Amino acid sequence: MSLGSMCFTLATLATLTGVMLAGWPETRRLASDAPPVSQPATSQPATGATAMKLTLRSPAFENGKPIPKKHTGEGEDTSPELIWSEVPAGTVELALLVDDPDAPVGDWVHWVIYKIPPTAKGLKAAVPRDARLKEPAGALQGKNSWGTIGYRGPMPPPGHGTHHYHFKLYALNAAPDLPPGLTKAELLKRIQPHIIGQGELIGTYQR
Repeated sequence: MSLGSMCFTLATLATLTGVMLAGWPETRRLASDAPPVSQPATSQPATGATAMKLTLRSPAFENGKPIPKKHTGEGEDTSPELIWSEVPAGTVELALLVDDPDAPVGDWVHWVIYKIPPTAKGLKAAVPRDARLKEPAGALQGKNSWGTIGYRGPMPPPGHGTHHYHFKLYALNAAPDLPPGLTKAELLKRIQPHIIGQGELIGTYQR
């Protein structure tokens, strides 16, 4: 083999070797070695396990006990007195929902009230069925499952067993722009990111 042919062969071999080595994983930059792509930070609402617990009770009935007839559709159909405590620091306003998950058609909403000032310690009995309340000052009411404003008491079907009425109080760290007349679903959608505390009182009733 001539010197020229030998040089050509060595050059060709070197080129082929470089191509082969370039194909091995050890010589390539893996996707996992690439700099991480920064992701925008996300904040989760302070709900569920991270929400502080409020104490909610009523002089009218104990937790898990029957709601007096006067506060039902068989009686005067007026809202019971409610008292709460342990409102967390940073609370700007409060909201209250009352519903019955045992209703034959599914969750039945009895009361939607919000924009309650954080200084309020509770709600007096027989809150008027007005969209805008004078007491607590600035509080608003939404629509129940009857499509009316304000509180409507328990009135389950006769012989349907015991129904459970959940009074749920929420503490919010902001004051979202909320009009009167919201439904439960509309209210929860708007306040969910701002919930920092919640409490619950359950009353029962059957016919």
